[in-house]
Amino acid sequence: MPFVERVFSGVQPTGNLHLGNYLGAIVNFVKMQETHNCIYCVVDMHAITQGIDVWGGPAELTRNTREVTAAFIAAGIDPKKHIVFNQSQVSGHAELAWIFNCVARMGWLGRMTQFKEKAGKDRENASVGLFDYPVLMAADILLYRATHVPVGEDQKQHLELSRDIAQKFNNDFGDSIRAQGANDGLFFPLPEPLITGPATRVMSLRDGTKKMSKSDASDNSRINLTDDADTIAQKIRKAKTDPEPLPSEEKGLEARPEADNLVGIFAALSGRAKADVLREFGGGQFSSFKNALAELCVTKLAPIAGEMKRLVADPGHIDSILNDGSDRARALADETMKLSKDIVGFIYRR
Repeated sequence: MPFVERVFSGVQPTGNLHLGNYLGAIVNFVKMQETHNCIYCVVDMHAITQGIDVWGGPAELTRNTREVTAAFIAAGIDPKKHIVFNQSQVSGHAELAWIFNCVARMGWLGRMTQFKEKAGKDRENASVGLFDYPVLMAADILLYRATHVPVGEDQKQHLELSRDIAQKFNNDFGDSIRAQGANDGLFFPLPEPLITGPATRVMSLRDGTKKMSKSDASDNSRINLTDDADTIAQKIRKAKTDPEPLPSEEKGLEARPEADNLVGIFAALSGRAKADVLREFGGGQFSSFKNALAELCVTKLAPIAGEMKRLVADPGHIDSILNDGSDRARALADETMKLSKDIVGFIYRR
């Protein structure tokens, strides 16, 4: 069965989208739509894997789902050329996840480091969903037989699991797949990672050794996509630095996490390499570099914040985008599920 080259991208609606989300994911989503056939999914089913005190409850989930959708559109994703939808509107995600639960192995999931980190010491009290969500992630990707997935370093392990599940499904049901007309016995592709951009991992503005996060107690640790121009500029100017001038070469950023983070942010927002940024600002004081970075951040992010505010104020419009996208996604998903059910041996209404 031939594979159409297709990219699947998912973002959790956990609220307070920030610069790390934008540079680590959304900005690359915008670029990819010029060269790839893309599916952009707000993975709301993933958002509820932890307690209600973490994901905020039904009203918060609804608001956050619309906010992520607004961020996609405000950043430049075209929902008419590509598919933008929320995961829970397409039942195939859950259906395929169950089939994959019967293909995946406990040992594979037991090695997932993110579960260990999120569950902490109280693993017995963690939800089954938190343990099992990498299988749902595999279903998200393979439901559309996606060939490529943009991932950060912290998601590479989950993509490897998706590849393992796809390969085991193909092996377990090889004869049935060949009976469907695939002489090579391959139904699901082994998706490849897409890791792009100079700042795929954006760190806190207050501590360059920690990832930028909405859960940080200090709002000055991050630039929220909803921040206005004055707030963005103020946070950049207050960002932690060290007393040394900026180096002229990348090697000089070693053991200087805050400097490395700010240079990486400038490089990513300007579409330049870190080395190029250092050639311009190397040897200078942080104050002048911060002023340039603040101006750049405001230029790039303030228009997105304004458009997000406008879109969020019209929830009916956002919902219409999600409904249209889910209809188009469902058409692809239904075809995969029909073939999957045939391959596994399920009898279903045709």
